[in-house]
Amino acid sequence: MMKGLKLCLSLLLSIASVAYGQKFLNSPHDFTNSEWNISDNSCSVCHTEDGEGHKSVKQPLWEHNYKEITYNVYQSNTLNAKVGQPTGISKLCLSCHDGTIALNNFGGGLQASKYVPAEAQIGTDLRNNHPVSFVYDSKLAEEDGGLYDPASSESGLGATIQQDLLIDNQLQCTSCHDTHNLMGNEKMLVIMNAKSRLCLTCHIK
Repeated sequence: MMKGLKLCLSLLLSIASVAYGQKFLNSPHDFTNSEWNISDNSCSVCHTEDGEGHKSVKQPLWEHNYKEITYNVYQSNTLNAKVGQPTGISKLCLSCHDGTIALNNFGGGLQASKYVPAEAQIGTDLRNNHPVSFVYDSKLAEEDGGLYDPASSESGLGATIQQDLLIDNQLQCTSCHDTHNLMGNEKMLVIMNAKSRLCLTCHIK
């Protein structure tokens, strides 16, 4: 019985892996065939196989080089959220997309020269970008008046905004962006934004 259960689980994982690979293949984050990628796969550009990685960013699987940057963050007189420096997964996204570290600067000691294309760079001045790394909870929704309550409002992905889109109750880059293209859409968004559908998941208009 146990053997059969293990075999079934293994088969399900294999199917899931194939489905994941098909969506990730040829997506903007698939670096498998990039001439600057000296590793034997696409994952090694961002993730380490030995589980060590850069402890400073609290992500043991993160392989891409990282350095401390001070960003100019979004501020507004109408903003109720408290926005500080990017944290967590957003810092990892910015380790490529702020344009300060080359894509091929991974694994340590490399002569890095290949940067994210200009159209994908957002720089270190984030004042014109949607704020990230802030707590989005019921209290913020009530104070703001223009946001849905993340604890009770549906995300459109099967559960609530809090469950599906937030990390530790914080809105991060991955709240909107599908890093590994699991949804398989061409713009790598967690929800396609036709008729502002993604924006209207959180914003009341």
